[in-house]
Amino acid sequence: MPLSSEQVQQVLSAAKAAAKHAYCPYSRFTVGAAVLAEDGKIDSGSNVENASFGLTICAERNAIFQMSARGARKIELVAIYTPTESPTAPCGACRQVINEFGPNARIISFCDGPDRIETTLDQLLPHAFGPEMDAAKS
Repeated sequence: MPLSSEQVQQVLSAAKAAAKHAYCPYSRFTVGAAVLAEDGKIDSGSNVENASFGLTICAERNAIFQMSARGARKIELVAIYTPTESPTAPCGACRQVINEFGPNARIISFCDGPDRIETTLDQLLPHAFGPEMDAAKS
């Protein structure tokens, strides 16, 4: 579905607002993310760290799990905000989770600097392993 500039701006604003709630006492690297689901609703999340580092959750996955928890299953757009000079792309784990719900989702990473990363998940994670592989076996 083609997205309006207003929809995109709402998702970017939600990602930036979510960053204010990040809990990152160890890395001190604040991240906010928001996803626009196929139903038009926006879900957001921030990174939440833990002293046991493996239990930390990235902002992108936090937002996606919020979306899934309310019953939505398809991502149209993911926005990732960091209060840095350069934008940050999603990590590998987040790319894999995005693939589960939006293998062709639009991705926008933005920051306080002028640069921005605008791409699609299939460009960030080519030849991904995912649910479409199971459908191909049927």
